[in-house]
Amino acid sequence: MSTKKGKFRKKSKKVPTISAASLPDIVFMLLIFFMVSTTMREVRVMVQQSLPEATEVTNLERRSLVSNIYIGSPQPAYQDLYGTSPRIQLDDSFADVEDIAEFIASEREEMDESEIPHMTTSLRVDEYTTMGVVTDVKQALRRANALRINYSTRETEAVY
Repeated sequence: MSTKKGKFRKKSKKVPTISAASLPDIVFMLLIFFMVSTTMREVRVMVQQSLPEATEVTNLERRSLVSNIYIGSPQPAYQDLYGTSPRIQLDDSFADVEDIAEFIASEREEMDESEIPHMTTSLRVDEYTTMGVVTDVKQALRRANALRINYSTRETEAVY
């Protein structure tokens, strides 16, 4: 009697290898995705920013509806050109109080019409800036009908 082997073989427990040929394509697609979806810093702050301290601080809910106005002494790199007195910075350039209405109008043009009533102007004022400049900015905002104003601060712990 002869012994025959069966038609069926035992399945091997060997795991198939994964091809790495498409790995560079996947890495390239991820790189492109992050390059497109990442936002860079929008504004280069050219004034000194030592924000005042506050204990009762709340965060703004929708940062996309916030327009920042920076007020403070120019950074040391700009002091030769602009001096050391407090200056107003709108976007990436120094401006005067008269330029605020145009700045607010351009910010409103970039928003949807339904979001305009929720637009907030955040004043990022150096703690050593005199209130005269801040009052002038607030008056210009009032004339531009930008009535939602926020003062940016840094949070400290309350001492009781």
